[in-house]
Amino acid sequence: MARKWAASGPKVLWSVAVEQGYAGPAIAGGRVYHHDYDSAKGEWCVNCRTLADGKLVWQFREAREIRPNHAITRTVPAVDARFVFSLDPKAVLHCLDVKTGKEVWRRSLVTDFKAAIPSWYNGQCPVMERDRIVIATGGAAILVALDKATGKPIWQTPNPGGLLMSHASVMPATLGGVKQYLYGTLKGPLGVSAADGKLLWEFPRKFNVALAPSVLAVDAERVFMTGSYDAGSIMLRVKQAGGAWKAEPIFDFKMNEWNSEVHTPIVHKGMLFAVGKKKRGLFTCLSPDGKEVWTSEGKASFGLGSFLLAD
Repeated sequence: MARKWAASGPKVLWSVAVEQGYAGPAIAGGRVYHHDYDSAKGEWCVNCRTLADGKLVWQFREAREIRPNHAITRTVPAVDARFVFSLDPKAVLHCLDVKTGKEVWRRSLVTDFKAAIPSWYNGQCPVMERDRIVIATGGAAILVALDKATGKPIWQTPNPGGLLMSHASVMPATLGGVKQYLYGTLKGPLGVSAADGKLLWEFPRKFNVALAPSVLAVDAERVFMTGSYDAGSIMLRVKQAGGAWKAEPIFDFKMNEWNSEVHTPIVHKGMLFAVGKKKRGLFTCLSPDGKEVWTSEGKASFGLGSFLLAD
């Protein structure tokens, strides 16, 4: 990656107009897949474009009344060699043919799983692994795994505590040698077995108003969760002993102490990177034991902007 650009910035190869949103695109097989909303017609759009020049290959549209609520698009499609999976703002999961954009199947999380749409609409991206799509629903099940080709449930995680869907996404992880899916709600983080959807562990920790960042595995034992609205952050040690899983706090940052407001932190070489202080907009490097290694103070304010790790 170039360390310096001309004053005019890098050369623009192509651009297309889209309505307001926060979602990034998915890129696969020389194609760009992205969401958009046609407010004039009230239609949700999934677009497929050529990576080389941005030309529209196909477009899926469906009538969807969505009121402007801090922009509209929030999620990234999941793509493989056969399908494109789009989870729209009102929690309808669409499976589309990757070549034509024709709908193969759909699942309404509200109708099929009794989910409640979060206050600022759905914000989670579907997780695609092997033969399945894994999503959080709340309602009748907290997590479900669906067959990619048919949309039929492979497993469902019971939800006796009535946990609600947050804006966070499900995150794959391997803890103690066991493949799991991690998820965060306003009542705290949890982990379920990737094999059968069994709830392995959960940790009670209250978060405020809404939750956008996803739960992360920092290594084979440590799990990190941070929350919006100055809700702080928590690092857990999750271990299996005697056939039972146990989660214990390593550190717990309380309100206004340290949190990532919107974006999921990046884990790199055991360190956490995020805009970790909302009011100052400082980019921060945090160690696994909760020490602030450095910040961008005096150099740059990132606000609530997004970030990528590169090079």
